[in-house]
Amino acid sequence: MTDQDVRTLVESHLATIPDFPEPGILFRDLTPVFADGPAFHALSEALTEPFAGRFDVLAGVEARGFLLAGAASVLSGAGVLPVRKAGKLPRKVLREEYALEYGTAALEVHEGELPPGTRVLVVDDVLATGGTVGAAARLVERAGWQVAGIAVAIELVDLGGREALGDRYEIFSLLQY
Repeated sequence: MTDQDVRTLVESHLATIPDFPEPGILFRDLTPVFADGPAFHALSEALTEPFAGRFDVLAGVEARGFLLAGAASVLSGAGVLPVRKAGKLPRKVLREEYALEYGTAALEVHEGELPPGTRVLVVDDVLATGGTVGAAARLVERAGWQVAGIAVAIELVDLGGREALGDRYEIFSLLQY
């Protein structure tokens, strides 16, 4: 399946909801894509294809990134590293805080979960301002692992996430809005 065929298939299942979660926001909902086997398979494969042979583990960012990383790991044979919201992991963790529009949030991984130097592909549903995936990538680096790249299903171009991350990471987004 060509990249354009995958884009068309995924877009045909994507739901667009105006004024959610607040007025003026156009929300791109991937849950119908997840519910369709062929579309979900194609999306999961497309996220890892640009990085084939260059990663050992997929870091799924809570929560929709878990679904994408899990599916892509089965297809690629790579492991999954859950990147969780603060307070969800039971063992010793590394934490990375990042700015939100109003306040801060934090992501965590288990310390020592992977051997030093492990190549990690960060996977999430959306790249918006770059805060969440940027925090996940910094967390991977602080843990002593290597960021192989960042793969997202959707990039909201006008929110400047790619620019905020700079040239530090290779970024793949299947769909851009």
